[in-house]
Parts: sequence; structure tokens; C-alpha cells
Amino acid sequence: MLFLDTSVIVPFYVPEALSPRVQRLFSSGEPLSISSLAQVEFTSAIARLVRMKALSKRSGRSVLEEFESHIKRKLYAFQAITPKEYELALGWIGSFRTSLRTLDALQLAVASSNDLPLVTTDKGLAKAAKTLGVTTRGLP
Repeated sequence: MLFLDTSVIVPFYVPEALSPRVQRLFSSGEPLSISSLAQVEFTSAIARLVRMKALSKRSGRSVLEEFESHIKRKLYAFQAITPKEYELALGWIGSFRTSLRTLDALQLAVASSNDLPLVTTDKGLAKAAKTLGVTTRGLP
């Protein structure tokens, strides 16, 4: 099972340069998981694209509906964010070893706590994961 960062989820739903590689990952048959935080981050990313006029409101709603449909059809397994993940994220941020920000630290903590490889296209997050010994996986 792979744990997906929001940077990988968005190109599955909104065409961009990385979309073909993300499509290959999604069609690989490997189980995919996310956290509820990814839902919030995904919705925020789509809202940003609508505000920037890169997507129409209608298209934005359609993308969000498709994402929710995939959640209901269990395309993604959900990983909980518990006090353990908050403590881990807090320790990492407070160690001053990385440039992790709050939400990225929580996502990374979820992957680490569940011993799942993190798939991300965020270079800063991947670098922090390497520094902290969290396994990452690149796109195919």
C-alpha cells in the first residue's frame, strides 16, 4: 500500500505535466491510501485553481464530485491522524532538522506511523522524508 501526498492526487484529477505518470501509478493496481487531511488539502488546491481562473467553478465542482465519488467507492484506504502523528510531527518540526511545515509534517507522520511509503512530487517534503528516514516512492 502507498500513502499519497496531495501533490500526487491533484494531477490525477486536473491535467498537468505529471498527469500521465500519476495515471500509471493509479492504474498499477497497488492499493492507495490517504488521510482526511488530504481531503482538505485537495479541496483547497481545487479552490485555489478556481480562484486563479485555471478551472471554472463548474469544473472545480465536477472535480470535487469525482474525488468524493472515488472516496465513496473506496479507491483510497484512509489512514487516521491520531495523537501519535501529532506528537511525531511536533517532534520533527521542533528538531529544526528540516523545513517541514505543519500539514506536510502531519502527512509525513501518517506515512511513517503506518509504515507506508510516501508518494509525493513535493521536493521539499521528499527531502525531509529522507532526512527523517521515512520511505518515499517516486512516480512510475
